[in-house]
Amino acid sequence: MSTSVTTNGDVPTVNLVVLRGVASAPPELRTLKSGRRLATISVRVHSVDPGSTSVPVAVREPPAWVEDLDEGAPLVVVGALRRRFFRNQAGGTGARVEVEARAIGRGPDRRRLDRARQRAEDELDGLE
Repeated sequence: MSTSVTTNGDVPTVNLVVLRGVASAPPELRTLKSGRRLATISVRVHSVDPGSTSVPVAVREPPAWVEDLDEGAPLVVVGALRRRFFRNQAGGTGARVEVEARAIGRGPDRRRLDRARQRAEDELDGLE
């Protein structure tokens, strides 16, 4: 999956999200009908206003360590914002906005954090 870069006149646009926060709960793990695994992690980040907010993050084919993630575990996520539509239990259509992770690292492992940061910088360099 590559970053979505387009131009609007002379202004490049990009869908790139970088989060550094902590897991606000253990991940939800499931296997899709296709057989692919999906983890949903709520990442708590500080807000501009006092307090914090939780951002839903979808991780396709998550690394094994994600299954053991505990509340409060530090994370860095590089991804893109997506709006996903689904059927709810009542049979209606629901929608959710979430970050689709391209790379995820856990702290305080500095090498993983540096790789996630480098991935974000590489994505931004593609705008030039």
